[in-house]
Amino acid sequence: MLVAPSVLSADFGNLQRDVEDICSSGCDLVHVDVMDGHFVPNLTIGPVVVSAIAACATKPLDIHLMVQNNTFFVELFAPLKPKYISFHIEEEKHPHRLIQKIRSLGIKPAIVLNPQTPPESLEYILKDLDMVLLMSVNPGFGGQSFIQSVIPKAAKLNDMRKRLNPACLIEVDGGVSYKNIQSLKEVGVDIVVAGSYIFNHASKKDAIASLKV
Repeated sequence: MLVAPSVLSADFGNLQRDVEDICSSGCDLVHVDVMDGHFVPNLTIGPVVVSAIAACATKPLDIHLMVQNNTFFVELFAPLKPKYISFHIEEEKHPHRLIQKIRSLGIKPAIVLNPQTPPESLEYILKDLDMVLLMSVNPGFGGQSFIQSVIPKAAKLNDMRKRLNPACLIEVDGGVSYKNIQSLKEVGVDIVVAGSYIFNHASKKDAIASLKV
């Protein structure tokens, strides 16, 4: 299992310290939640802060857009050269076009599904993706409880990707901890995003290690 700590739960007064800490503690990606206050009822960080994160991170960035006007934000963050940029299918009218744009910028494209969005919505686009991110909480805020229905949903998506695009990774974000990590592994999840579980733990290294099943 790959682990992507969400810096949304970091101490923003000591952001460099926390980013360096998770990178030295064995994480695989640094997950960055970008919220615009419109698609979700929260406002987080822009390119100036994400640029500062990129400068001190020794692991690749995984940027999750929770925004309206996805193309604008893709162009805004592309110069930082993250490994992944993911956008919500619920907000994008032309997902295939945006996938092509992200890939043309040398970045791996990913689509996010909210808890209520079925994996079947990706039937005709899954072959073009490098990753699918399943939200296991309602997007917008950290520290929420894990929604159990993501387990059968991930299993269904796993069956779809075996048929349509075996190279596509499955990521899950929200309420992830040692309590549900084995269940996620068993249904084919490749990457987990964890925020409060890692950053509130006495040892970030131990928290990350507990997710690497």
